[in-house]
Amino acid sequence: MRFYTGQHRYYCGIDLHARTLYLCVLDSQGEVRLHKRLRCEPEALLRALEPYRSDLVMGSECIFCWYWLADLCAREGIAFVLGHALYMKAIHGAKAKNDNIDSHKTAVLLRGGAFPLAYVYPRDMRATRDLLRRRQPRSVTPIANRPSARPPCSSSRTTPAARLISRSSSAATAKGKRSVFSPHASVVPPTSCSRTARTSISNASMHAREHGRGGRRA
Repeated sequence: MRFYTGQHRYYCGIDLHARTLYLCVLDSQGEVRLHKRLRCEPEALLRALEPYRSDLVMGSECIFCWYWLADLCAREGIAFVLGHALYMKAIHGAKAKNDNIDSHKTAVLLRGGAFPLAYVYPRDMRATRDLLRRRQPRSVTPIANRPSARPPCSSSRTTPAARLISRSSSAATAKGKRSVFSPHASVVPPTSCSRTARTSISNASMHAREHGRGGRRA
């Protein structure tokens, strides 16, 4: 891990968010010169930093909205460094945490040479990187799992329950008893239909077993 060790007259730590930021400016002696919240507007930030721009370095944690800050510093000739989010959390992680504290700790890390560096991606290459990061890979559904490949509920496949019902119905018909089950009726596969259909098949199976026993005793 590389750390920023540059020496400057002023060190500006920024706790950045989507709409607001909290900045803290320290001098070379560690005294706080500016500590306030601003909106994420380039003009407001430049006005606040105007007295310290003679020899200033600005540091921010690497989050999703740092692009505009890096571009602003590059345009205005301000030194900018990007902090590695994971290593910064390991260095200054604490129970007391808010924007005020985080901006001050960022400035302290800059001044003390313990600011862990992340790569400031060039502006011309960011669009390609973001496209590769955020694109949604096309998911291919196996043929066996596609709806068109699944058998309908009135499939002619026989299940153990269906075979039991068919045998019991045939036996009852051979003994001259009226069967409540038709051996030619289509049986709904339990795996592809509703819970109600599966419960009906289970009840029919139990009834068929009892019906077959009564027929054999007769």
